[in-house]
Amino acid sequence: MSHNKMLLRNSNRLMTSAIPGAADEESAIALTQLSSCAGCAAKMPQAILAALLKHLPSSNGRKLNPRVLVGSDGFDDAGIYRLRKDLALVQTVDFFTPIVDDPYSFGQIAAANAISDVYAMGGTPVTAMNLLGVPTDKLSPRTVAKILKGGADKANEVSCNILGGHTIRLSEPMYGLSVTGIVHPGKILKNSTARPGDLLVLTKPIGTGITTTAIKRGLAPKPLVRRVIRSMKQVNTAGADLAKKGLVRAATDVTGFGLIGHLGNIVRASEVTAEIVGSDVPTFGKEIVDLASRDCVPGGTRSNLDFVANFTDWKNLPDVMRVILCDAQTSGGLLLCVPPRHLNSVRTLLKTHRASSSAVIGRILRGPAQVQMI
Repeated sequence: MSHNKMLLRNSNRLMTSAIPGAADEESAIALTQLSSCAGCAAKMPQAILAALLKHLPSSNGRKLNPRVLVGSDGFDDAGIYRLRKDLALVQTVDFFTPIVDDPYSFGQIAAANAISDVYAMGGTPVTAMNLLGVPTDKLSPRTVAKILKGGADKANEVSCNILGGHTIRLSEPMYGLSVTGIVHPGKILKNSTARPGDLLVLTKPIGTGITTTAIKRGLAPKPLVRRVIRSMKQVNTAGADLAKKGLVRAATDVTGFGLIGHLGNIVRASEVTAEIVGSDVPTFGKEIVDLASRDCVPGGTRSNLDFVANFTDWKNLPDVMRVILCDAQTSGGLLLCVPPRHLNSVRTLLKTHRASSSAVIGRILRGPAQVQMI
C-alpha cells in the first residue's frame, strides 16, 4: 500500500486524536459561512503585493543566483530554478479559505488551483505538500478528512504525489498545496514573452468569484453552481503539452487578480499593448451579468477594478462588464499568447485536454503597456 493511501485510510483516526475536543459526528456547518473571504478573492490586493515584493531580491536590484530563471519580479505563476542544462524545478504555493460548502469539492478545487500554476509555466507537477488550517472547535475530523481526500484525489489524477504537509489551528478553515514540478529550461512559459501579432486565447469562462459570492449569500442558481464547480475542479493540464510543442509564446493563469489584472502582468512584463474584445470573453452565462448587476461581487474583484484603472482604457464598456472582466477567479483558465499560425493546433490540443474554451478574446499590439477594450 502506498504512503498516501495509508495516510488517507488512517486520516480520520489520526485527526480525531490530534484535535482535542473535536466532535466525532459529521459537521453540519456550511464551510463558506466560516470564511470572511473565499478562494482566490482572498488574495492580497495587487498594489499592496507589488509594494511588498520590492523587498525580495529579484525585485530590488540585488543580484540573483544565475540558476534562478524566474523569480518574483514579473508576477509569474511560479518560480523556476535550473538544476542542469536540460532540467529545472518549478515551485509554487497556493491556499485559501473555503469557496464551496462541500469539503471534498473544496479540497479538489484548492488542489487543482495550486497544481495548475505549474502547468501555466509549461511544467509537469511531481510532488506536493498539504497546507491545512483548521478551526478545531467547528469542524469534525471527518470533514477535515474529506478536504484532504479531495486534494489527494485531484493530485493523483495528474500523477502528482502528496508527500505530507503541515497543519495548524486557525479561526477559519484553510487548505492548499505547495507544489514542485519540472520543466525543460528552454520550454518555460512566462508572461514576459508576448509579441505583437499574438492572439489571446482563454481556456475557461470567467465569473467564479461572482458565483462563489452568490453561494455564500444563498443567491446562486444550482445549475450555475454545478457548472462553476466543475470548471474549478479541472486542472489546466494543457499547459505542459503546449510548451513542449512550442505552440504558445507566453502564458499565465487567470486567478485572483482577474482577467484584466493577469493580462496587465503580461503587458507590463512584455512591454506591449493588449486589445480585448469584451463581447468575445466567455462567461458562465447570463446569470453572471444578473448577479453582478445585483452587486453580488467579492471584495477582491473590487480591488482588481481599482488597480487596473491605471493601465486600462475601458472605452464605453458598461460598468457591469468591467466588474466581470476583473472578477477574482479561483482555479481559472489559462490566458495564452498564440502566434496566429499555431491557433488551429492550439485549439486541437485544448480539445484533447478537454478545455472548456478556446476563445480568441483579443490580440497583442505594439505600444505602451496597457489594455484597450474594443
